[in-house]
Amino acid sequence: MTQDIFAPRSLLYVPGSNARALEKAGGLAADMLIIDLEDAVPADRKAEARAAMRAAVLAGFPGKRVAVRINATGTAEQAADIDALADLKLDAVVLPKVDAPADLGPVRGLGLPVLAMIETPTAIYAARDIATDPAVAGLIAGLNDLAHELKLPDGMDRGAMSHAIQGIVMAARAADVWAFDGVYNAIDDAAGFATEAAEGRRLGFDGKTLIHPSQVDPCNAAFAASAREIAAAEALVAAATGGAQRHDGRMIEDMHVAAARALLVRAGR
Repeated sequence: MTQDIFAPRSLLYVPGSNARALEKAGGLAADMLIIDLEDAVPADRKAEARAAMRAAVLAGFPGKRVAVRINATGTAEQAADIDALADLKLDAVVLPKVDAPADLGPVRGLGLPVLAMIETPTAIYAARDIATDPAVAGLIAGLNDLAHELKLPDGMDRGAMSHAIQGIVMAARAADVWAFDGVYNAIDDAAGFATEAAEGRRLGFDGKTLIHPSQVDPCNAAFAASAREIAAAEALVAAATGGAQRHDGRMIEDMHVAAARALLVRAGR
């Protein structure tokens, strides 16, 4: 996985211990599957999840980018997780609870791009150093854990975490790596999910991590260019003559043209 390909819009966690979920995952429209060996797997089923993950990856998920979330550095399970990744063709490894670049040490030998999860106040302050590490391809906002660490009385209050959330995006952009929004817990609240996904795109995230298949299609829609955006970009590119100029009631310059061209490339035009 490199920065010269499009960032995934939808990154779906698939519990490694859930055989049915692993079987169904390949038929979903998620841009990336993250087979989870961490939070989604009970402590007494870790070995089972590792074996199921290996079998699923070896069987293949045609057309999908596939990552594995291992357990955090310093945990008893991590070494076995890393051993289970040997010889597998993966697009990334997801490392939770990265508080400093030193936490990346155990996964460097894998030779895989790392999506580092930013989940604590310590990690927020270290996010730029983490993002600039050569092993890191992107940052994931781990907002459930961050809300807990911040002792927020209302749980997942994104307004109360706005500084931290934007800090993750800024660290990623400063390092030219990807940034992915955190999960939305209320799996039956379709309207709430759509609102949060749209907000994530406005904040500058490249995509969003997901915990349920029902969230995949609305996530892809939220992070795709709308028909209005595509039409506006086409008009801007057609009108551009170079340098600063007036277009559609506003001043545009070369960076606006470049952004419009990038939008059209991603939209397939």
